[in-house]
Amino acid sequence: MSKKSQPTNRSRTPHSKKFLEFISSEWAEIEGPAITRWQVADFAAKRRQAIADAFPEKQIVLESGAPKVRSNDSDYRYRPDTAFTHMTGWGSSTVPGSILVIDSSSGQAHSTVYLLPTAGKNTDEFFANPAIGEFWVGPRPTLEDVETQLGIKTKDIKEFKADKKTWSAVLDIQDEELMIALSSLRFVKDDYEISEMKKAIEITANGFSQVVKSLPEASRQHRGERVVETAFYSTARQLGYELGYETIAASGAHACILHWTKNDGEVKPGDAILVDAGAEVDSLYTADITRTIPVSGKFSKEQLWVYNAVLEASDAAFAVVKPGIKFRDIHNAAIAVIAKKVEELGILPVTAKEALESENQHHRRYMVHGTSHHLGLDVHDCAQARREMYQDGTLEAGMVFTIEPGLYFHQNDLTVPEAYRGIGVRIEDNVLVTKTGSENLSAMIPREPNEIEAWYESELLGGAG
Repeated sequence: MSKKSQPTNRSRTPHSKKFLEFISSEWAEIEGPAITRWQVADFAAKRRQAIADAFPEKQIVLESGAPKVRSNDSDYRYRPDTAFTHMTGWGSSTVPGSILVIDSSSGQAHSTVYLLPTAGKNTDEFFANPAIGEFWVGPRPTLEDVETQLGIKTKDIKEFKADKKTWSAVLDIQDEELMIALSSLRFVKDDYEISEMKKAIEITANGFSQVVKSLPEASRQHRGERVVETAFYSTARQLGYELGYETIAASGAHACILHWTKNDGEVKPGDAILVDAGAEVDSLYTADITRTIPVSGKFSKEQLWVYNAVLEASDAAFAVVKPGIKFRDIHNAAIAVIAKKVEELGILPVTAKEALESENQHHRRYMVHGTSHHLGLDVHDCAQARREMYQDGTLEAGMVFTIEPGLYFHQNDLTVPEAYRGIGVRIEDNVLVTKTGSENLSAMIPREPNEIEAWYESELLGGAG
C-alpha cells in the first residue's frame, strides 16, 4: 500500500472553497493584555553582548529546538534549549522551532529572532494544522509582540535560510568553544536570575508542605511514594511551569538509591522518606531541594543519628562558603564530617584521616556523590564548562549552587550495623554566594530534626509548630 493510499484515521477536515471562505470570515479580534517590554530583556541583552565580545566577527546561531515526541503524535511538554533561553529570556512561552542569531561582525551584538508567525485566518493552517493551528493550540504571538517583549528584532522563520547564505562565519552548537562559553556565562547569576530562582524555591517550599500533608494518605496506599510525588507535582504545575526534574520520593530503603524515580514503593509508618524535588517557573529557572522526613512524624534513634550526621556535614559545608574559596572546598568540608561520622559508627576499616587519603576513600561507600552542583536554568547548570572553571573554580558573589551531603546505609550492606541498614538521608539546600559569605535561599523549609518533627505536627495535627 502506498503512503498516499494509506487510510487517514483521524483527519476529516473539509477543504472545499465554500468551507474555506466560511471558516475564515467573521472573526472578532480578542483584546488581550497590553504587550510590554519584559524585565528580562535588558539582562538578556548584556548576556548576548558578552557572547558577542567572546566571538567577534561571527554570526552565532542558537536554536530553541523542536518539540520532542513522546509517543506517535503526542509530544512532551515543550521546553526550549537552555542556551537559547538564557540569551533571549523567552522561557516557557517560546514558539517552538525559533532561532536566535547574534551577529557580532560590527563589534556590537545585533540580534534577530526568527520564528513562525501567527497564521492568517484565510489559510488552512489556521484550523487544520494540529501542531501549530490556532484552533488546536491557541494563538501564537505576532512578530511585533515578541519584538516588544524581548527587545530583539524579529523575522519570519522562512527568511532564515536566505539570510544565512549571506553570513560569512557561522557558529552553532556544534562549536565546542561556543558551548563552553555559553555554559560558563551562567556561573554568576544576575539580579533577574536570582529573583526567579527565589520564586522557584518559594514554590518548592509550598510543594514540600503538601508533601508532608500527603504522608498519612501515602502510608495507606500500596504505591504511596506516588501519592507523595503527585502532591508535589500539583503544586509545581499550579504555581509554576513544571518540575525542574523528575521527583525522587524514596521511602525506607529506597532512599539509599540515589536516583530512585520509580516511586512505586510503599510509605510505611516508622520509615523515613527522602524527597528530592524542585519546581521550575515560567522563566525556566528551577529549585533543587531535598528533605528527609519521618513518615510517622518522629525520627527513630537510628534515623536521628544518621540525620544529625548529615546535618553536621551540611553545616560544615555552609561554614566555608564565601567568595574566593575553591568550589571543591565545599565538598571537602562536608566529606570530612562524613568520614568522621562513619568512623564513629565503627564501620571504617581505617581511621577517618586515613580514609580521606586519595588512595583510600573508604567513606565514599556511604556517600558516593558530590556535595554541590551549580543551579539555574538547568538543575545541573553550567555542565559544559571546563573543569578548571567548575570543580576547580573560585566562588564569586552571585553564584547559586546546592549543598547536599548524604549518608546511605543499604539494606544489604553487611558492613553496617543491622539497626542502621535501609536508612538513607540527604539534606539539600540552594545557596547564593554573597559579597561576604552565603545565603541559604531554601532556609524557609525546616532542616533541623526538631523543626521537621514540629513541621509535621503543624501541617497534620494543627499544632503550634
